[in-house]
Amino acid sequence: MASSFTVITRARVPRERLFDLSLDIDAHLSSMSASEERAIEGVTAGGIGLGETVTWRARHFGIWFTMTVRIAELDRPRRFVDEQVRGPFRSFRHEHVFVDDSDGGTVMTDTITLASPVFGALAEQPILVPYLRRLIVERNRHLVDAR
Repeated sequence: MASSFTVITRARVPRERLFDLSLDIDAHLSSMSASEERAIEGVTAGGIGLGETVTWRARHFGIWFTMTVRIAELDRPRRFVDEQVRGPFRSFRHEHVFVDDSDGGTVMTDTITLASPVFGALAEQPILVPYLRRLIVERNRHLVDAR
């Protein structure tokens, strides 16, 4: 069984700018410095595009993980989806949606659907979902501040 959660971020950043920052490997690495995240294969710097992959290596829960994701869908500047190709999850899908806000900014909605390879929902709801939600909130805060 898979678990899903959504994070909504409002930003006084133009949609196109926030969209491009969300696809920028360097901005992602900067936002994930606490986990010592590195891009080690595929697109390792600059923007990533449709069909391209990046392999991330990072420390979470004190353990090193490697995960390759592919940009599976891209509709600039409205939406893109990245999906795990290889990694620690049974499945992992991250949908990013960008909508103009009435104040000239952007509403960014991240929806993550994941399935744990071990213990299923017993691990997902109490451990993985809160941990990943916090990572996404921190990442988005960093992207908004980097504008």
